[in-house]
Amino acid sequence: MTLLADLLATVFERRYRRGASKATADKRTTTDLCVALLGTAGETSGLALAREILSRFAKMEDSEKLAFFLEISTTMNINPGEVRATLDEYERNPSKDSYRAFAKAAEPARQEFIRRLNGVPGATGALVKMRADLLRLGGKNPKLQALDLDFRHLFISWFNRGFLVLRPMSWESPAHVLEKIIAYEAVHTIYSWDDLRRRLEPADRRCFAFFHPSMPDEPLIFVEVALTKGIPGSVQSLLAEDRDAMSAEEADTAVFYSISNCQDGLASVSFGNSLIKQVATDLSAELSNLKTFVTLSPIPGLTRWLGQMGLTWDTGDSEKIRVLAAHYLLNAKSRGGLPFDPVARFHLGNGAIVHAIHADADISDKGRAQSGGAMVNYLYDLSKVAQNHENFANTRKVAATAEVVSLAKPFVLPSTKEG
Repeated sequence: MTLLADLLATVFERRYRRGASKATADKRTTTDLCVALLGTAGETSGLALAREILSRFAKMEDSEKLAFFLEISTTMNINPGEVRATLDEYERNPSKDSYRAFAKAAEPARQEFIRRLNGVPGATGALVKMRADLLRLGGKNPKLQALDLDFRHLFISWFNRGFLVLRPMSWESPAHVLEKIIAYEAVHTIYSWDDLRRRLEPADRRCFAFFHPSMPDEPLIFVEVALTKGIPGSVQSLLAEDRDAMSAEEADTAVFYSISNCQDGLASVSFGNSLIKQVATDLSAELSNLKTFVTLSPIPGLTRWLGQMGLTWDTGDSEKIRVLAAHYLLNAKSRGGLPFDPVARFHLGNGAIVHAIHADADISDKGRAQSGGAMVNYLYDLSKVAQNHENFANTRKVAATAEVVSLAKPFVLPSTKEG
């Protein structure tokens, strides 16, 4: 897979160099260029227009970017009357031609505009950054929500699993990529190159990332893995500077202790499900001694939920925080019936179960603030993840071990409304 990624990256790099020659400055407004891009039929002229638009956007101030988004959202929208008319015609006379007319009317010109921008070699990464700007500047603006859906619709196709390449990250990986691993780590901060080395170099540590061929130097998501004997209950013990490393063959458990999404512009385009299952499958094939695949996960919504419930606990009361965490994970639901906790939604939706809850598992300031130091193991039984996924999707019932279910039973929720 690494060879394939390198070959694809080389192809894209060559295409980019061939197409990157400097063109004569275009005097038209950006709006005029956008209209011209949609109207052009020639590939060469279309690429020149798209390249100029992307170049101008990259230099815009935030206020200009927001105006750009509002302009294309408004002027490249669907025509509801035309959609209704073509749908009525398709209903009266269903045929290839009537369906084609309806499909054309129902797709906003914005989507074709984004596709044409993506024709520029190297543009995919620029469009991911463009959507990040859209979410940052206009995420709550109702006039821009349809535009965001257009980006998301296209990205789901462009970044589907078939195009992604899984690459192991090691201490020998290129420095400019490792720098991004440090920068994008979102769960347990990597404080230095030495800290990164401790997570990559020992024989009982692994790191894997998904890449897209058009963004060969930009990880999309990565997971850090610890190979251990037994299931750990403390992230500090996993990351301790003075810990004794073991050989990979001594381990019986693979622990996914940090999963970080790297691209803000790919929000709601999910890779984590495929990443965890692919890594678990690959590790299982490499190391037959691995029998257990679990996470050691934060519980980021716990203290917020406890505050909403008006609940408190003493810092030293380890058993009570475990009881509260168990009840929260099993029973605290959003209005849609899904778990209140975002990490729980992710892993349960992937087919994992709540396996064990640990107090004093993350004693960092962040860990104390978000969950009172509690963490949870989600268990991935590769023979049951598909069944667990279906059960959760159909019933939204949280699957958990008998130990966790029993832990939650002593707790009686006060008569207050849950989030």
